Amino acid sequence: MKIEESKSMETRSIAESKKTVAQAAPRVELPESMAVRDLAAVLGKSSIEVIKQLMRHGVMANINQIIDFETAASVSTSFGFEVVEKRKPKSRVAMQASRREKELLKGEGAEELQLRPPVVTILGHVDHGKTTLLDAIRRTNVTASEAGGITQHIGAYQVDVNGKKVTFLDTPGHEAFTAMRARGAQVTDIAVLVVAADDGVMPQTIEAIDHAKAAGVPIVVAVNKIDKPDAQPDRIKQQLVDHGLVIEEWGGEVICVLVSAKKGTGIPDLLENILVVAEVAELKANPNRSAVGTVIEAGMDKSKGPMATLLVKNGTLRPGEVVVVGETMGKVKALFDDRGKRLKEAGPATPVGILGLNQVPQAGDELLAVADEQEARRLLDLKLAAKQKAREAGKGVSLDNIFARINAGQMKEVGVILKADVQGSIQPIRDSLNKLSDEKVRVNVIHAGTGGITESDILLALASKAIVVGFNSRPEPGAKRLAELEGVDIRFYNIIYNLVDDMGKALKCVLEPTYAEVVEGHAEVRAVFGAGKSNKVAGSYIRDGKVSRSSGVRVMRGGKVVHEGRIASLKRFKEDVAEVATGFECGIGIEGFNDVQVSDILEFFRKERTS
Repeated sequence: MKIEESKSMETRSIAESKKTVAQAAPRVELPESMAVRDLAAVLGKSSIEVIKQLMRHGVMANINQIIDFETAASVSTSFGFEVVEKRKPKSRVAMQASRREKELLKGEGAEELQLRPPVVTILGHVDHGKTTLLDAIRRTNVTASEAGGITQHIGAYQVDVNGKKVTFLDTPGHEAFTAMRARGAQVTDIAVLVVAADDGVMPQTIEAIDHAKAAGVPIVVAVNKIDKPDAQPDRIKQQLVDHGLVIEEWGGEVICVLVSAKKGTGIPDLLENILVVAEVAELKANPNRSAVGTVIEAGMDKSKGPMATLLVKNGTLRPGEVVVVGETMGKVKALFDDRGKRLKEAGPATPVGILGLNQVPQAGDELLAVADEQEARRLLDLKLAAKQKAREAGKGVSLDNIFARINAGQMKEVGVILKADVQGSIQPIRDSLNKLSDEKVRVNVIHAGTGGITESDILLALASKAIVVGFNSRPEPGAKRLAELEGVDIRFYNIIYNLVDDMGKALKCVLEPTYAEVVEGHAEVRAVFGAGKSNKVAGSYIRDGKVSRSSGVRVMRGGKVVHEGRIASLKRFKEDVAEVATGFECGIGIEGFNDVQVSDILEFFRKERTS
């Protein structure tokens, strides 16, 4: 009986084995490298099981450690999976760059297109070595006779890397980078983010990351100052991951190069990697057409007249051609490179200085080469009419017109620039806004930071068609003026629920009547006086505008709002007054607030219904 049972079990075992062989093993696609936790998720196993299997293969790894393809494949095979290597897709930013190229080259014949040099902008925090890196790149790519005597005449130049050219824009930083985008000029193909190995990711680094991401530009990270004794490159890499930049060796798609701009270490490697990113983007242009370009910087020379540095994006520019640049025109008298050498022509992605314009253009203005002066004047008339129409229509996105734009198909994403008083407020607000996204439209926090709302925030909002939200944060005077000029919507909140509720209502077009805030003036607290047992009066000087007895008041300290309320008393000397104008001193009592301090800024405002 036992023999028969044994034979029966053996028969079933053979049948099951044949069935297993007959069925194809489950297939998984694995990338070049991945984290242990990600491998466990792909295999449908617990992290503990995967770690045990790694130990059997002689690999000691924790849940967050990155392992290579071969190691992940051997573990997967042990679990009965068939493994294939996942082809690395073209990155999102590379695809965006490709789309920009196609838009620029619309109507161009494929046979006329040729590869062009990439255009690179250096971004990063102050004192992290941006200028030193640019100087090191130039020194590496000039002949011995030129070294030591270089004079930079224009804010852009080209270097030669293994027989291929790379164009660098020497801009002041991400503010200028975004200001050009705000004017409709997308000239950068690659952004090099400089981070000091002895300092780490700083506020301006985060801003630069967010500005580059908003522009859809591929980022190459240069970890600088690795020669310093306190350099910690691995810490920098982890900080980059925390801000959404996962480097290649950790399974991401962001190239990271260790450099020392001071000693010249790693510069050739950085340049080679820039060329690799450029090859993926397949940057092309048609040199055999009329020139199209963008102004990088411009000014008035006492002896030469209006001068402009521009980047030729497509076509070829030559002396003697008539050009339209922004709201001015002229005939090109001369072209010269960054060393002052005269050029006979400038092809795609070539930076040049030009003479011959009638007026000084603005950075970001588009250049078009035309047939003659009559055509130039006709184009100028059309551009001025279009500009007037755009100004009347309003450029900025506002919370009031979001729903109409979504329904018209003009928006698939609502961008938000978020500034808060403290870091702890940012993540809850970001999470709450992300939950408002649905299949029709996505809410995207493009940039979030602490402190006052700056001009850089307004420029990013303008370039990205976003709304600025201040949570216990107020705009700097320059930022407020720029927002009003460009039609950028700024909303202020001190309760998270109200912020999220307003955004949700805007997406569903059920906003309550809206009230615009009108800032009436600002005062500086120069002395604090006692008034009674516990009350205090702020001896103040009205810096601009006026203060009225009926005004609302905010107390700002270090750019942050510490109190918002009403005015309890307003006096000139000992007399009660209804209002005080610019340039006068007065005593101001604030309802329910006795912590006013010298150097506080008082902002006076009123609310007006707009809809």
